[in-house]
Amino acid sequence: MKKELSQTLGEIRVLVDGALADFLPEAPGAPEGLCDAMSYSVFAGGKRFRPALMIIVCDALGARREAVLPAACAIEMIHTYSLIHDDLPAMDDDDLRRGKPSSHKAFGEAMAILAGDGLLTLAFEVAAGSPETADPAAICRELAAAAGPAGMVGGQAADIAAEGHRGTLEEVDRIHMRKTAALIRAAARVGAIAAGAGVEKVDLAGRFGEKLGLLFQVTDDILDQTADTDRLGKTAGKDADAGKLTYPAVLGLDAAREAAGSLASEALTILEELAPRHKMLALLVEFVLNRSS
Repeated sequence: MKKELSQTLGEIRVLVDGALADFLPEAPGAPEGLCDAMSYSVFAGGKRFRPALMIIVCDALGARREAVLPAACAIEMIHTYSLIHDDLPAMDDDDLRRGKPSSHKAFGEAMAILAGDGLLTLAFEVAAGSPETADPAAICRELAAAAGPAGMVGGQAADIAAEGHRGTLEEVDRIHMRKTAALIRAAARVGAIAAGAGVEKVDLAGRFGEKLGLLFQVTDDILDQTADTDRLGKTAGKDADAGKLTYPAVLGLDAAREAAGSLASEALTILEELAPRHKMLALLVEFVLNRSS
């Protein structure tokens, strides 16, 4: 990773983690175990990729980070809730997440489900409640649409339904446009909305985020086949073992790598219209293309 991007991502991580710590205290009236389970998964590690994308888009369009920070925390809560539920025995059934025991292994299945529920609902309270946030209603709509039945949850349902089936590239695209790309697309769009950008810039940001989201999924699928468990922080090879419809399963590894390169090129082309002089977004594309974990 380029030093400049590494420094920026580090700064954003500290900023987001500090804000998340403020939003995740021991809530009055909430059972202690629930708050512990929520905090355990939020602070278990992770790249903070979606908040970083949101904040960097906001930077690129000339706005203060405070305008988007609550929404950045909200999208990380939504993402973390999805990971908690993904790991449950009824879903992907994984004992590891970010190199630590999954929430249900640490706290039991019932508390893990409730921790995910708590993070999802708290996310919208946070996104809607800050006086710094520009157009919180529009931001909440973006996050809800990306996370809901036509977005991430719908993609997860389609992913489960496709297990064990031979599929096409169009089918895997449809699954991951919702399961992964929808929330990453929303991160970019919300960054533009929080910056007060017009409709054209918001749409460009969304197109950029969509390509970046699909690229993220292609590289994730490749790593599932090529990296080990220690590097991934979750069980390697799970997708293949479960008969998941992945890009390497449909295309083969070499063609999946070519698809990743094409998606990166498409994202950079859109970036020329969105923020042509903003180096950090281009470095973020390179980071996703070449990531090793």
